[in-house]
Amino acid sequence: MKLSLGPILFFWPKQQVLDFYEQMLKTPLDIIYLGETVCSKRRELSTGEWLELANYLAESGKEVVISTLALLMSESELSSLRRICQNTSLRIEANDMAAVNILSNLQLPFVCGPSTNIYNGNTLAFLHKRGAVRWVMPVELSEDCLASIVRQRQESGMADAMETEIFSYGHLPLAYSARCFTARYRNLPKDNCQFKCLEYPEGVEVASQEEQRLFNLNGIQTQSAEVYNLLGQVPRMQQLGVDVCRISPRHKGTEQVIERFSRAINGELSEIPTQDASCNGYWFAKPGMMQVS
Repeated sequence: MKLSLGPILFFWPKQQVLDFYEQMLKTPLDIIYLGETVCSKRRELSTGEWLELANYLAESGKEVVISTLALLMSESELSSLRRICQNTSLRIEANDMAAVNILSNLQLPFVCGPSTNIYNGNTLAFLHKRGAVRWVMPVELSEDCLASIVRQRQESGMADAMETEIFSYGHLPLAYSARCFTARYRNLPKDNCQFKCLEYPEGVEVASQEEQRLFNLNGIQTQSAEVYNLLGQVPRMQQLGVDVCRISPRHKGTEQVIERFSRAINGELSEIPTQDASCNGYWFAKPGMMQVS
């Protein structure tokens, strides 16, 4: 089983991003995803700088994948997507069907990100014919759903045709909207957001009137307030034939999380000490915010 680092979901200053990936080169990661997946207004790094960084990281011998936006809302965003797909020899993670269509027409292999909504083996087979070589299971699916899709793959003779990747640690990306919730929180219009996301390196926590943690606001993206943690399920994922565990970057402590998942993959389970509450309900077909022991 391989270990991957998903794209940074938050808006961090350019130097922090560069320093972060320099640190990641020292970790036992096999795959690094990078690029802007949430909001095209986040331009601390330009498209060209993301590609330059990707090529630099690829020199380390790790597999590097460029991730694309999950929600396209303008012609300029579509043009940027075309540029990314046409100007890199690196693999692309398609996070919407526009990217799938462009990459398929270019006859380029690609990864289907978690927001492409793959819920059964037939969809998986369709996307494989279009060029998909790996898929990231939607975060809300359970172990039983995964096992069902694995069986469908085997029955269709596609068992070894696509790698399976599971979002295994981090704030769950739950939904995307044309409205920017962070700007609204600061009483600003989206078109004049003043890049307030920079002030929240791990989003804005939202609680209910009963003080229960519910969501994490990250620009146009709604995340889980609690941190999804499938460290204890690594042995089961290995039994199911999962190829890749994905860790989502956090503002602090990502290196320690990577080390513990690496040890779990090698048969040495250990807990991840954290000040945040964890959840794993989706994996057990329970409400996502639940923690099932």
